[in-house]
Amino acid sequence: MKAISEEKKQVQHIIKTYDIKGIISDNRFGIYDATGQIPSVYITHQLRVFSGFTTWITTQLHQHIIKKHHACWVPDFENTPNLSGQLGHPKTHNISSKYIGALSRFSYKKTKTICDILVVLSGPEPQRGLLENKLLFELQDYKGSVIFVQGVMEQTQKIIQQNHITLYNFMQGSELEKTIQQSDIIISRSGYTTIMDLAILRKKAFFIPTPGQSEQLYLAKRLDKLGIAPYCKQADFNITKLNNLEYYSGFSNMDFGQATDFKTLFSLF
Repeated sequence: MKAISEEKKQVQHIIKTYDIKGIISDNRFGIYDATGQIPSVYITHQLRVFSGFTTWITTQLHQHIIKKHHACWVPDFENTPNLSGQLGHPKTHNISSKYIGALSRFSYKKTKTICDILVVLSGPEPQRGLLENKLLFELQDYKGSVIFVQGVMEQTQKIIQQNHITLYNFMQGSELEKTIQQSDIIISRSGYTTIMDLAILRKKAFFIPTPGQSEQLYLAKRLDKLGIAPYCKQADFNITKLNNLEYYSGFSNMDFGQATDFKTLFSLF
């Protein structure tokens, strides 16, 4: 609540200081004009918030925040197949929402494959490290080439070669984009941002949801059911699970529909 209050103060200061015509809030609860005079948009894929037994309560609270804005932009496709399922397409809601397609810093480009498996690690400790150790153990006898992006931000990039496995502590955006495009299979968490990135790049993926993350588990299960990407729980992963990938389409067959009309979207301002 303190952070939200501080955001509101900062917004009012910025409005008074600059000639602001509109506000776009990327899932930030306090980023809007409290007076209602400056039009604001809220970006979220969570019209429904999955939080286990408290899903109904968290959904109502989030929708209350969304309604403080003039419009809600949902980073997903309006029709099926879509990426967020019930999160961005609840059966009933009274939110003024527009679907703007998947948002990603990446763009698709047909590229030659030079890496068999790319592991992209992310998220909080200790689960990030636990998954890294498990995957390193399981992939040590894999016959193809493997790249690990450990998701550990440090001052300088470090690259370590361990037989057929190359480890990077981190990659910057353009390098990560190129490496994903040059890789045949991506192993990663099933966070929504990651899913959008892989969808835009039309990749084949194997998802391992972060333990305790209800939304990631839901998204992974849904993509598995749709025949797009297999998944398993972290404790259950072993190298043989990757054999299931041949029965899944990956994101290459998704119909992204018409391009988003951003001119119409921004006419709100």
